[in-house]
Amino acid sequence: MTVFLAAVAVILTDQASKYVIAQHMALHESVPVIPGFFHITYILNKGAAFGFLENKQWLFIAVAAALFLLYFIFRKHIPKKRIVRCGMGFLLGGALGNAVDRFLFGAVTDFFDFRVWPVFNVADIGIVIGVGLLVLYCWTHDSE
Repeated sequence: MTVFLAAVAVILTDQASKYVIAQHMALHESVPVIPGFFHITYILNKGAAFGFLENKQWLFIAVAAALFLLYFIFRKHIPKKRIVRCGMGFLLGGALGNAVDRFLFGAVTDFFDFRVWPVFNVADIGIVIGVGLLVLYCWTHDSE
């Protein structure tokens, strides 16, 4: 249940935030929150991080589908630790949040702009937190 709840929380927050941005900003509009440091900038990203593999939407959708398939195949073997379940939920929620954009719009809506890093969104945050939690578990878990 933890995986499902974490994934749903990420997806809903991600899609709601993207909807608000798209409804209230023009494409490429940038609003300074902390001038020179943090802006809300509305862009559409047709690639992965840093625009890598631009216009390969079906590849990214296939990777997200494979991630979900692997989760469902191996879910009974996943440790029942909360950190692992939350990590999986955040990762899956982030992957699905961006896959929805790619499928429906052909690009991912990004808007968090720290000026020293590529613009990103809530789904990306979910993916990073999810992977971080899983890595933390792997580093701290005794396999014996």
